[in-house]
Amino acid sequence: MRENLTRVIEDYLKTIYELTRASERATTNQIAARMEVTPASVTNMIQKLAETDPPLLDYRKHRGVQLTPEGERVALEIIRHHRLLEMFLHETLGYSWDEVHEEADRLEHVISEEMEERIAISLGNPQHDPHGDPIPSRDLQMPQSSAITLSQLRPSQKAQVKRVSDSDPDLLRFLSERGIEPAARLEILDYSPFDNNLQVQVVGEDEPVVLGAVITSQVFVEIIE
Repeated sequence: MRENLTRVIEDYLKTIYELTRASERATTNQIAARMEVTPASVTNMIQKLAETDPPLLDYRKHRGVQLTPEGERVALEIIRHHRLLEMFLHETLGYSWDEVHEEADRLEHVISEEMEERIAISLGNPQHDPHGDPIPSRDLQMPQSSAITLSQLRPSQKAQVKRVSDSDPDLLRFLSERGIEPAARLEILDYSPFDNNLQVQVVGEDEPVVLGAVITSQVFVEIIE
């Protein structure tokens, strides 16, 4: 079915998948904000996608939307393309981790399944992209993660970085310059309840760094006992 879908439709399905990982259904306003379109445009599209054969969305007025099994399959296929492409750009072509997201966004819709498979094999079938996000398996299963946001940690707790939000290239450059990347280990030295700042010592770095809540909410870690 995917060969009949436009790039815009695939972007909608991917966005809804990402939004519904945190809650069962996504609202029109959430989708509009994430995709930077009007709520009216979203309503028109989700009604259309709920009426395809088979339906790609389950849409209930005033209750939001969720993907049907077919819609989820398409979304996971696009996400697999995207994250494999990010790894290929990073590992093979030498792109930095703050450059790969936009390039992969452009390419994810056009590569064939054969190219996807060859990229995966050439990279050794990676499990994660450069930002630590899991890559759906060949049979489109998404690995589960127990990571929590760095913002949830408090002084004396130690953790390992598992993944970082890839939506802001400036943030990725900022974190990279301070050694905060997937697999990095760190310890919380101090916490300010007034502004939710954390003072963090990254293993291997000379000086601790103070991070605000906007940043710590986009870094995902697993606590080290």
